[in-house]
Amino acid sequence: MLIQFYKYQGTGNDFIILDNRDSKYNQLTNQIIKDLCDRRFGIGADGLMLLNANGSYDFEMKYFNSDGLEGSMCGNGGRCLVKFAWEHGSRKSRYLFKATDGDHEAEIDFDGIVSLRMNDVKQVKEYHGDFLLDTGSPHYVKMVDDVMHFDVVKKGKEIRRNHDFNEEGINVNFVQQESDDQIIVRTYERGVEDETLSCGTGVTASAIVCFHNEIGFNDVTVKTRGGKLSIQFDRTRDDTYTNVWLRGPAEKVFEGTIEV
Repeated sequence: MLIQFYKYQGTGNDFIILDNRDSKYNQLTNQIIKDLCDRRFGIGADGLMLLNANGSYDFEMKYFNSDGLEGSMCGNGGRCLVKFAWEHGSRKSRYLFKATDGDHEAEIDFDGIVSLRMNDVKQVKEYHGDFLLDTGSPHYVKMVDDVMHFDVVKKGKEIRRNHDFNEEGINVNFVQQESDDQIIVRTYERGVEDETLSCGTGVTASAIVCFHNEIGFNDVTVKTRGGKLSIQFDRTRDDTYTNVWLRGPAEKVFEGTIEV
């Protein structure tokens, strides 16, 4: 099979995108997807996405982790897929698309920056002094003092493989508060089983935890190893977080064909 692929990245979180609106890639196996994401023997990416047709929406997003298995919601991936749709025949200022965790809105501004509305977060749970929440994917958030010198891979793997999380897996975020409206986040991602340069659902979870602990604002700049993102949200009286928007760049890296 000859595959036409596109490589996109959002703050260093990189993805292979396939235009599957005609269903021609429906038969891709998990092993093929894993091989395509391999950074030494394939194209290389944190994940792979299919842009699927859906008559009730502008499109449908299907996401696979780099291990070849279908994943949960990916915030940076969703932003990249919106940019891809915009650059491939769907020129709109506002989108509505379907993902594994439900419906999402997205916007593109004049500078090409993509804003993605995430699902509401209904609970922030304390866990041995750290925090658990779901922002479309499950996240563990731990506050640290010097995140850039923290051993993210070692500690992230320990937490991800903890008996409480090992079966389904969890993404692990290490967060340093720089000011009320600025944090630094590094993330160990399940499915990639390594640190990624950025994680959209992870920075969203981290910003919400800081606000939940009353050490941050609800309009936050997040620095990652791959660049800057911003998070905005509201909190209701019952501590539900709504109107959650993830905003940042999404750019095409290259395109090509590969035979599998």
